[in-house]
Amino acid sequence: MARSVKVAVIGAGVSGLVAARELQREGHDVVVFEKNHHVGGTWVYDPKTESDPLSIDPTRETVHSSLYLSLRTNLPRQLMGFLDYPLAKRESGDQRTFPGHEEVLRFLDEFANEFGIHSLTRFETEVVKVEGKGNEWMVESKSTRGGDSVSREVFEAVVVCSGHFAEPKLGEVPGIKMWRGFQMHSHNYRVPQPFKDQVVILIGFGPSSFDISREIATVAKEVHVAAKPNPDLMGMKLKNNGNANISVHTMIKCVNEDGLVAFEDGFSVHADAIIHCTGYKYRLPFLETNGIVTVDDNRVGPLYKHIFPPALAPWLSFIGLPYKDAVFHVYELQSKWVAKVLSGKVRLPTEEEMTESVKDYYKFMEENGLPKRYTHSLRPFQVDYKPWLVEQIGMPPLEDWRENMYAECFKNFIENSEKYRDEWDDVYWDAIIQSASAS
Repeated sequence: MARSVKVAVIGAGVSGLVAARELQREGHDVVVFEKNHHVGGTWVYDPKTESDPLSIDPTRETVHSSLYLSLRTNLPRQLMGFLDYPLAKRESGDQRTFPGHEEVLRFLDEFANEFGIHSLTRFETEVVKVEGKGNEWMVESKSTRGGDSVSREVFEAVVVCSGHFAEPKLGEVPGIKMWRGFQMHSHNYRVPQPFKDQVVILIGFGPSSFDISREIATVAKEVHVAAKPNPDLMGMKLKNNGNANISVHTMIKCVNEDGLVAFEDGFSVHADAIIHCTGYKYRLPFLETNGIVTVDDNRVGPLYKHIFPPALAPWLSFIGLPYKDAVFHVYELQSKWVAKVLSGKVRLPTEEEMTESVKDYYKFMEENGLPKRYTHSLRPFQVDYKPWLVEQIGMPPLEDWRENMYAECFKNFIENSEKYRDEWDDVYWDAIIQSASAS
């Protein structure tokens, strides 16, 4: 007989919403804690930025959103929805295959409405402490609207879905403390106008750096991107609306007090601003496990399959840590697995077996020269993660077109990065999907 568990879900972003749905479907009693006033997590745009543009002043008023106004998805909408609840086009919405953030937030809001998640959610409620063991966990929370009163409630299980795109991580640049120019983290970037006629340097070349560099280039004098060595990127000029004013270099060698920035490839330039597009830190300030679960260089662990701490499973779990994949699908599959494990329909290995599995993976990373911060990256060495989850929960295999579409997006980003979103071949992919559905 399946059991019903009282579960606290921390966060109402993508992972929290789909976790709440799957837990409900398995008959669990669910409460969602969300410190914002709206579902959507990182997809809730806020034009405000933090008072410290580098986000390192501990006394600053924090802003959760990291979205810039023009942000669009870097995956097509077929990979942005859930397996049984697609991000479909609507007549009054954003018709693009790679829609803007407003369309994604609307989708998440409709998802929450469809499955009654709003009624489960305590909005403007921040979780300040989670502590426990076995199937008894104390969750302490307080209102984000002010006041010092703390509410305490006991749950049998806690699912952490607090995201990892709100605590900026800065690049390490020799001499940066003496540099007098303007610095910020991409977390606080919203629009390009403040950089008009400036020489701007961006550190990093992930999706945010790519988008922001192109947008700033429409108003800036020059844009220079400092990227880690990559034969696909080095030395190339990126055109932006007809302007060849973006250059990609190796990493910054040093910066000088007079504003001169020297790159490892020998190029140097006097810059007005540096933007750190260097990612985010995984943080769990509310979680107290007596050292059982730690965060070390963005490795949350030890976790079996990125979800369960062996010593605390199944009553504590994490959904939403992996990246570099179609994460909406990943988080949905993770949620289905957690929900079935808690209901007793799916059994976990023993604590010893889970611990050995984690150790084996860490050893594999060391042998392949992978730093800890890549622990939760599913590419290139964990491409079998989704199929493994599918097998655990007894689902039929996912259609091949999903993996092929993701691979095509990555290829286009490298080879045709300027316009791949607007030149996407919808007719071709619609035919592929229809053929797969018919077979």
